[in-house]
Amino acid sequence: MELGDKLVGFLLTLTSLSIITYYTLWVIILPFVDRDHFVHKYFLPQKYANLISVLAGVVLVSFLSVWVL
Repeated sequence: MELGDKLVGFLLTLTSLSIITYYTLWVIILPFVDRDHFVHKYFLPQKYANLISVLAGVVLVSFLSVWVL
């Protein structure tokens, strides 16, 4: 069971780091890259950055509210 726990922990850490890296590049670095650069095709439009952040916050607060009650 210990090996399985380590594997799950490793996969969760790898997933979290991938999401944080993608989001950081999308929000902080991408606005400084030219619009016609090929890297823009790998990212969603900038307007979704705020929408995803707000949605994640609402889901987190909702989950915590249900869990506390």
